[in-house]
Amino acid sequence: MDDKRNPLSFQLDVSDFLPAEESEKQSLVVMRESVNFWKDGFRRLKKNKVAMISLVVIILIMIFAFVLPSFYPYSYEQQIRGSENLGLLQYSEDELARRAAGEKVFPHFLGTDSLGRDTTIRIMMGSRISLLVGLIASAIILIIGSTYGAISGYFGGKIDMIMMRIVDIIYTIPDILIIILLSVTLKYPLKDLAANVKGFAWIDIVGVGLISIFIVFSLLYWVGMSRIVRGQILSLKEQDYVIAAKALGASSGRIIRKHLLTNTIGTLIVTTTLQIPSAIFTESFLSFIGLGVSAPMPSLGSMASQALNGIRSYPHRLMAPAIMISIIILSFNLLGDGLRDAFDPKLKD
Repeated sequence: MDDKRNPLSFQLDVSDFLPAEESEKQSLVVMRESVNFWKDGFRRLKKNKVAMISLVVIILIMIFAFVLPSFYPYSYEQQIRGSENLGLLQYSEDELARRAAGEKVFPHFLGTDSLGRDTTIRIMMGSRISLLVGLIASAIILIIGSTYGAISGYFGGKIDMIMMRIVDIIYTIPDILIIILLSVTLKYPLKDLAANVKGFAWIDIVGVGLISIFIVFSLLYWVGMSRIVRGQILSLKEQDYVIAAKALGASSGRIIRKHLLTNTIGTLIVTTTLQIPSAIFTESFLSFIGLGVSAPMPSLGSMASQALNGIRSYPHRLMAPAIMISIIILSFNLLGDGLRDAFDPKLKD
């Protein structure tokens, strides 16, 4: 007997409540596993071949700048008599005589400068200075800029207006002028500090110019970061989880640290990465005009400046630091673009 029910009937069909079969269960399996923000971001970053190549290049440059100098037979300040103005892979007469006698002499891959100093090790140390300046300056900018921008965006109103007007004023200050003034005013106090206080001898090594650069980054260069963070905080502070934290009695400092800045971490990483090449270029430019590290400590900018005197006879002295600066800046820019594409929520596929 056929069991035909009226479609308008309210009588339940018992077969609708039978356990699901395996084939039916498989159709409900989620095809893509759930991933968190970081895992999803790095998954997208790995797909960007240009960014990954840039990351590999940066790692190789760091090995070149921080590891290889420990094994290199020459030092950056060592002046080798008779080895002045050597070309690529050339030896001095004394070194040729030592080679003829059976002694092993390490080659000067990029030649030597007018004082007989090996150019390769100076490129290594110059790259180290540039990377340190970029990383330290970007860390300073991140800390100051994110803190200032978060406070301004969170409290809003008159506090935000006053803090942003201060940012506008700082934008108008010429950084080169400040560096020159700091280099002049800090020169003798810092030298006295290095001479009289134990533990501050490193000031003579890095020079007053480099310290002035760090001070200027602390005073002036964080304003761009603060504006970016402020814009993010303004859009996040009205979210439900922030309102719930306020209702639970969380302090403003805890809300900024735990809820707001935490949710802007992707933007902070991208902005900081893109700030590194800017800081490196600024340091190289200032060293080029004589406001960077003190001799004999090399900088890529100061090496390029010194190479201008013999550019026709020894063009490789200028090309080597210029190419290294270009590779470092290009690699960080491409990596920053890749991070932006990976961690920007608006670009998720």
